[in-house]
Amino acid sequence: MHRSAPRLSRILACAAVPVMLVAVGCSSDSGSDGKKNAGSSSSGTASSKPSEPTVEPAKFTDLPDPCTSIGKKTIEDLVPEAKKKGGTAGGSSDLSVRGSCSWNGLDDQGVKGSQYRWMDVGFTRFDSDQALGSGAKRATEDYAKQVTKAKASEGAEKVAAEPAAGIGEEATLVTYGLSKTDEDFVYATVVARTGNVVVTLTYNGAGYAGAKTPSSGDIVKGAQKAAKEAIAAVEEFAGSEDSSPAKGGSDETEKGTEKDTKKDRADAKGDAEGGASPKSKATPKS
Repeated sequence: MHRSAPRLSRILACAAVPVMLVAVGCSSDSGSDGKKNAGSSSSGTASSKPSEPTVEPAKFTDLPDPCTSIGKKTIEDLVPEAKKKGGTAGGSSDLSVRGSCSWNGLDDQGVKGSQYRWMDVGFTRFDSDQALGSGAKRATEDYAKQVTKAKASEGAEKVAAEPAAGIGEEATLVTYGLSKTDEDFVYATVVARTGNVVVTLTYNGAGYAGAKTPSSGDIVKGAQKAAKEAIAAVEEFAGSEDSSPAKGGSDETEKGTEKDTKKDRADAKGDAEGGASPKSKATPKS
């Protein structure tokens, strides 16, 4: 019994050595894992929040002069004897965002009566906005509103709307009749969009003093021709702006345009609004 006691002590001592080694190994591994876990946790916390997607930039950053957006020859053909061949500019606080111009004239044909014509073109440009959306998206929304507005014209009769091919990226033709000043007027409105710009062109006419009422086909044809030129003016103006080396020239032009616009407004105080009775020696039929 005395001999076996030392032997038992040695066996127990040897058995204790691996247990200590295992404990040391586990302690070392856990420290390594802890560092890894801490590192992955800190990297997850440091990762930045994903940024919101930016809206598409607006295609057009300026607008042409509405009164020069339609060719002189077209004006002569569509509005014979126009009171102001250069047009009457509409009021605008910012011509780079909104602008308009109108023409009206009475072609006195003697005993055959007189033909009255009126045309108006308007531009509206939309900038891209992070909160409101891209300029093209905002213009598309306004395009739909303008079509609805044209179809809901007060007093309009026999209203019809259809797509107008070949004018901008999208266009709608709205036609209707309207009786006023004891005459029958024929109306055609073209609402078109190119990029972030909406163009609205209205053309109408009537026969006075026994003259024949213009055909709807002629009014529609004239409105579409003028609308195409207005859309082309927007696109050509943007191209010339992009290629211009400096802003100096364009600034001077803009100042000149504003000066002319003010003069036009002063001269046009007596001009009739769209479809108003023309001032002429011709006597409208009662």
